[in-house]
Amino acid sequence: MFFRLFGKKKKDEDGALQHHNSEVPGNADWSFLGADMHSHFIPGIDDGAKDMAESIAMLRAMEGLGYNTIVTTPHVMSDFYPNTRQTIEAGLKQVQDALKENNINITLRAAAEYYIDEYFIQLIDQEPLLTIRNKEVLVEFSMMYEPPMLNDVLYKLQSNGYQPIIAHPERYLFFHKELQRYRQFKDRGCLLQMNMLSVTGHYGKGIKQVAEQLLAKGLYDYCGSDMHHERHVGVLKAITNTKDYLTFVNYPFLNSRLCNVSEG
Repeated sequence: MFFRLFGKKKKDEDGALQHHNSEVPGNADWSFLGADMHSHFIPGIDDGAKDMAESIAMLRAMEGLGYNTIVTTPHVMSDFYPNTRQTIEAGLKQVQDALKENNINITLRAAAEYYIDEYFIQLIDQEPLLTIRNKEVLVEFSMMYEPPMLNDVLYKLQSNGYQPIIAHPERYLFFHKELQRYRQFKDRGCLLQMNMLSVTGHYGKGIKQVAEQLLAKGLYDYCGSDMHHERHVGVLKAITNTKDYLTFVNYPFLNSRLCNVSEG
């Protein structure tokens, strides 16, 4: 199905993807994706870029890796990063101006990575949310325990016309022994976004295994760099020299539909 360029996909006993008769091209980059939809490039407002110089360095690197569109997603987390539409849009404008000054040919837009908590529940009713595309909203929650209101919040989002994108579902450790939950999210109309570094083992072996299983089952919709700092640039670049790269090339991620879109 999605190993369309380098042969058919195969799975091992755990459902992990196996590559065969495949060669990584010598000019490998991420231009086939076109767009990245999870990152932290606006400086000084969350745990991403510390200053404009770091932001521009990372965005220049993304251009070099073949990206032409970035939807950056600052954290909105009331306890730690109390960002608002206003702070995000103001920071976006500054980075857009710096891109022009530095002749970096990337289209940059902003959405948000909303943390599911009581503040977010109230925010849904208070103002239009920042979206990845149309009414798609990127959400995250605790990686250690499932928030008791999770299903209610997802339902409320959908009742307000939004489609939730669950950020890096492979990183929620409490789902690792309940893999059926991922299918349930999909059946409810949610989209799933994989962190690209997950398949490299960057976050640990268990997360890598779950990411591979979700890929094998075709449950992901988007992939994102979740880039926070320049070290992530190096890992993303290194993937293009490994067999893991073929996993991305052959999977029907939806990222390219974010290109040439004027608004989220």
